[in-house]
Amino acid sequence: MKLNTTLRSHTCGELNQNDIGKEVLLTGWVHRRRDLGTLIFVDLRDRYGITQVLFNPDLGAALHENAKEIRHEYVIRVKGTVQSRGEQNINRAMPTGHIEVAAHSLEILSRAKTTPFELNVDTLKIEEDLRLEYRYLDLRRKFMQDALIFRHRLAQLVRNYFSGRQFVEVETPVLMKSTPEGARDYLVPSRIHPGKFYALPQSPQIYKQLLMVSGFDRYFQIVKCFRDEDLRADRQPEFTQVDVEMSFVEQEDVLQVTEQLMAEIFRELKNIDIRLPLRRMPYSEAMEKYGSDKPDLRFGMEICNMSDLFANSGFRAFDETLNLPDGMIAGIRIEKQAAAFSRKKIDALTEWIKTAGAKGLAVIKFDGALTSPLTKFIPAETLSRVAERAGAGDGDVILIVADRRHITLSTLGQLRLKLAEDFGLIDDRRFELLWVTDFPLFEWDDEEKRYVAMHHPFTSPADNDLELMDSDPARVRAKAYDLVMNGTEIGGGSIRIHRKDVQNKMFDAMKISQEDRELKFGFLLRAFEYGVPPHGGIALGFDRIVALLTGRKSIRDVIAFPKTNRAVSLMDNAPSIVDEKQLKELHIRVTES
Repeated sequence: MKLNTTLRSHTCGELNQNDIGKEVLLTGWVHRRRDLGTLIFVDLRDRYGITQVLFNPDLGAALHENAKEIRHEYVIRVKGTVQSRGEQNINRAMPTGHIEVAAHSLEILSRAKTTPFELNVDTLKIEEDLRLEYRYLDLRRKFMQDALIFRHRLAQLVRNYFSGRQFVEVETPVLMKSTPEGARDYLVPSRIHPGKFYALPQSPQIYKQLLMVSGFDRYFQIVKCFRDEDLRADRQPEFTQVDVEMSFVEQEDVLQVTEQLMAEIFRELKNIDIRLPLRRMPYSEAMEKYGSDKPDLRFGMEICNMSDLFANSGFRAFDETLNLPDGMIAGIRIEKQAAAFSRKKIDALTEWIKTAGAKGLAVIKFDGALTSPLTKFIPAETLSRVAERAGAGDGDVILIVADRRHITLSTLGQLRLKLAEDFGLIDDRRFELLWVTDFPLFEWDDEEKRYVAMHHPFTSPADNDLELMDSDPARVRAKAYDLVMNGTEIGGGSIRIHRKDVQNKMFDAMKISQEDRELKFGFLLRAFEYGVPPHGGIALGFDRIVALLTGRKSIRDVIAFPKTNRAVSLMDNAPSIVDEKQLKELHIRVTES
């Protein structure tokens, strides 16, 4: 499709040899300027590409003088004739590299100050805070524009995929009731209802379930969500998810629809065929082998349980650990890196382990022979059995942690990722996807001294575990599933509770009083009295998927105007102070903390 307007006949990325001899009108930003004295060359840029423009004094002295004024990032309008660069001057790295435009008129549409960082070098390392302060300049860079264009293409593909399968896109409210059972809500005060607040949605969870009650058996939405939580590279206070819900389905139906979407995304946007069905891994196996419910399968280094091998070892630290009700000793093997584990390296890792939560680190090296400080306390035959179980050979290292089970597994999971990064074991060109299933329904909250929902309070318990809801909530499994790509959770969902009695059992286990459940969820429970279909769904992290598929380390690089890790917009200084009049209208008084 031609994008010609009164100010341009072509974009800066479309001219080629077939256009030689044409008179054209181009507009754009000055990407580069090279003044060779007699001739002036300008690379003119828009989001479609770059075209070289030649200013030759033979075509007019006044034109040539005007061209001397041009500087980087000026916006100019050029009329000229397309001509060949000549065989010796072809730039084969550019789609327009065979041609240039010989200018015969120039108009400077807008001048620009010197930019705070270079925009024409994508590989330049620029401090992120500076990029975010001048985000409108950062977005001119091809590195950033490519990401946002990819994001647009992904959104179009998602919409077409679901629309072609009888899903209906429904917009749910942005101002909703606060139902705090997850992360902290962002609250919005009501001017006309003093002392009352709306909440920004952490997810359209309740609304999409109500849509199933309403008879919309297939719903989707690309939707903004908001969570007031600690931020990191893959979190933002406002983020985008692909929200999906289906009626008359079981878990396998949701998984298949999602897998086919992912297959289409990879095929259309990455030219990669992924094998279906995706691997399924129970939560317990993910934790046992990888110390994480979102394991990165692009490399090995699985966790090896060694508790039984060290039983009654006579080594006090190990014996005390195994005397705990949930004590565990486990390790990981690093292949062919024994020489890298100097005393200094081991001491640094030991300190790192402590910051990760464990008490310490034991090391066994195989560098011609088995060497370890543990030989002072533990028989050589025991350590040989440890080596055999871990599959260790010459040049390998085994790192061992002894602590409470959840600390041991979590610490080794973190250590596994750190060592893979340190030793370059991760192939960034590779994509590994899997489903993690059979999550616990509940997790214990030490602060509140009660069970809370591991996913959310509308997740259905496994049919065989329903009788444990009253007697042993810790053993109840959920009909929940997470989609994981390269060690990042990119989606999570569940089959929902559709029976009021089961929903009340869930609230009972979480010690939510009758008064609180009516206050927070009364409208949902009332809806459940009017015929509810079995239903389930999933929410996919749109920003995370874009970041992974474009090779970006942070979702901030695939969001047009993101916040920092302190939830601040450096460009417009949000959040900001508002005047006293606004606060009075909202019946709010700000006090110093």
